[in-house]
Amino acid sequence: MNRHLYSLLFHFCLPLIGLRLAWRAWRAPAYARRIGERFALLPPLRPGGIWVHAVSVGESIAAAPLVRELLARYPDLPITLTCMTPTGSERIRALFPEAQFAGRVQHCYLPYDLPWAAARFLKQARPKLAVIMETELWPNYIHQCACRGIPVALANGRLSARSARGYGRFAKLTAPMLAELNLLAVQTQVEAERFIALGARPEAVEVTGSIKFDQQVDAEVSARASALREQWQARQRPVWIAASTREGEDALVIQAHRRLLASQPDALLILVPRHLERFDTAATQLREAGLTFVRRSSGEAVGPEVQVLLGDSMGELMFLYALADIAFVGGSLVETGGHNPLEPAALGLPVIMGPHRFNFLEITAQLLEHGALCEVADADALGDQVAVLLANFMRAAAMREAGLAVLKANQGALKRLLDGLGRLLV
Repeated sequence: MNRHLYSLLFHFCLPLIGLRLAWRAWRAPAYARRIGERFALLPPLRPGGIWVHAVSVGESIAAAPLVRELLARYPDLPITLTCMTPTGSERIRALFPEAQFAGRVQHCYLPYDLPWAAARFLKQARPKLAVIMETELWPNYIHQCACRGIPVALANGRLSARSARGYGRFAKLTAPMLAELNLLAVQTQVEAERFIALGARPEAVEVTGSIKFDQQVDAEVSARASALREQWQARQRPVWIAASTREGEDALVIQAHRRLLASQPDALLILVPRHLERFDTAATQLREAGLTFVRRSSGEAVGPEVQVLLGDSMGELMFLYALADIAFVGGSLVETGGHNPLEPAALGLPVIMGPHRFNFLEITAQLLEHGALCEVADADALGDQVAVLLANFMRAAAMREAGLAVLKANQGALKRLLDGLGRLLV
């Protein structure tokens, strides 16, 4: 399938895309807002800066240190940040409130990858450089950037074996698209070889490492979390978090928490579903399990009778991590590949994950090797592992130190990436 056939099929699929959008809006009303942006009816944009695309929450978090450095290095250039999801949009707004107010960062949804929509976005934004986070590759955007002389960089690029096989099935679409990229800053040599095999120009591919190792924790986040636990009178209370849980995983976490409560009756779980449309479903599951809970969005205090805090607020994941003593990173007990374990590790938390970690294979392998991460196979093992770490202070402390050491040993990717982007802006 070539790019013209891809565009034709995309147009034919628009009714289905509209139905899916309506279905998601029914589950999460935020999807019903700003629909015009998805079809290139955009807010006013200051042109001539750097466009950074981060599809959703994880990519937005990864992009944050990059954007901050770009703001510092290029004070005269606006940064246009785009994403595709309401959760990603909320995270962007939470990450850069001052910069948005000052006009340094502007944000909208990225219109669909239709030739006319891509053209309208690029005509309005007129970026000097396009930066795509991780693997969100859109053929029409990349081709139209190439036609306009706009250099395109893939930042923090990653490509699993499964994704590579998927791209390989559409070689006539994938190879020309990858060949038009000016820079592919990828995380590992294995991923570099996969991109080259799919059609990327070898001279455009650089192994820079993962910028996720370069994230810095705001000291104010930890201070606020400590103050809130003090306010809850929960300084000595055992608290664990299950973050970014996916569909089918909430029930497993609830089962693990009920198992934990048998030995630690005062334990508090912070449950944070990945997507906002599942907040109500998680609340129903907690109610059916007979667990006492409050919703973070309610602002209610977490008293000693509360067994679960449901993290249904937006843009607060790092703060919720900071409230906990131990972290389970979701998407790993179900086959979705797991989420970023470096966020809790950067806060000095022992990290637990399930067996499905293919989205972060290299990172989790290092954490496992150095003793910063525990793997569990199921809900019972999760509950038992949390109990062990809560009871064994020395082991938990060793995991904390190991995680921080892995982060420190791998830092430097952000500087290498920025150097590469700087060459494209000359």
